[in-house]
Amino acid sequence: MRLFVALEIPSSVRDNLAALIDELRRADATPPKLKPRWVRPENLHVTLKFIGHIDASKLDSIRGVTTTVRLESPVEIEFRGLGFFPGDKRPRVLWVGVKGSPNLVPLANGIDQRLQVIGVPKETREFTPHLTLARFDPPGISEKLHAAVQKNAGSDFGSFRTSEFHLIESKTKPSGAEYTTLQSFRFAVEA
Repeated sequence: MRLFVALEIPSSVRDNLAALIDELRRADATPPKLKPRWVRPENLHVTLKFIGHIDASKLDSIRGVTTTVRLESPVEIEFRGLGFFPGDKRPRVLWVGVKGSPNLVPLANGIDQRLQVIGVPKETREFTPHLTLARFDPPGISEKLHAAVQKNAGSDFGSFRTSEFHLIESKTKPSGAEYTTLQSFRFAVEA
């Protein structure tokens, strides 16, 4: 099983991002072999912890420890701006910026710490919230797509408030990744 923990995005934000993806696709004149791999709108999410491949026998332990994650209040998320990892010269990833309330990082760290107790490796990098729109393999971007990204670089794509995170299974299929929510966890009481 290939698993991750994430925040799901409401349809209002998802619709804004789907419209953006459509606009960027239309602007891109890259030859077919260099085209970005766009994330399907139904697969957009904010990853809190990538678990990776695990044996199905660990699933109950994962569910057990993630149930214990608690915060005083829900997290608030704003989606604004676009950027590239590692940079815009030879990008590998196009992302939407995620600005979270101050308790977003403690939520991700809490999940990471609980999972480490049962043998899931701890993150080696600091949690940086983002939402992936496209991947570039090989790295690189057309001038037209770069210009379209720059045009939308300061755009606001919506916001939401949530008190739940989700354990999600990812299956790779010829048509792309398919995600299934295995369980949802309430980490805070709605205020």
